[in-house]
Amino acid sequence: MPEMEAVKPLLAQFKDERANLIPILQEIQAAFSYLPEEALRRVARKLHVPVTDVYQVATFYRCFSLKPRGRHLVQVCLGTACHVRGGDLVLERTQTETGAGLSGTSPDLEFTVEPVRCLGCCGLAPVMRVDRDTFAHLDQAKVRGIVNRYHPRRKPATVDKIAASPEKVRS
Repeated sequence: MPEMEAVKPLLAQFKDERANLIPILQEIQAAFSYLPEEALRRVARKLHVPVTDVYQVATFYRCFSLKPRGRHLVQVCLGTACHVRGGDLVLERTQTETGAGLSGTSPDLEFTVEPVRCLGCCGLAPVMRVDRDTFAHLDQAKVRGIVNRYHPRRKPATVDKIAASPEKVRS
């Protein structure tokens, strides 16, 4: 695997100490947008720990993923306030508009869509976060405009559509 050659310099930055497990996984996640199985095996060998230990850490923390993730992380809140105001419908439309479907990641690796329990914006429900941008007071009709802002192959909204676009909250 030629991509695994990129793991060697990442591993070389760290001493062979178990305490470096999370920082190493963070570097690999940043480089690949997920943790490839072969990379986990190389980490285990470097740190002289069982692969199962590395796997446990990689699956415990939400910041790590064992599957390729999209360039943009879309989190749709399904907490109580968002749910009662249609958050589940916003999630369904988001999955459709991004092409992520139930798998969570679009085939073009542009988007990963994740339902979350709370984004801490209950008074603005329903809400969605794309990367670091939070959008409030959503309904299904507003989702396409948001997705188009982040999709490289789609035209950005016109001035008229921007004026009618969903409220973006500072993050």
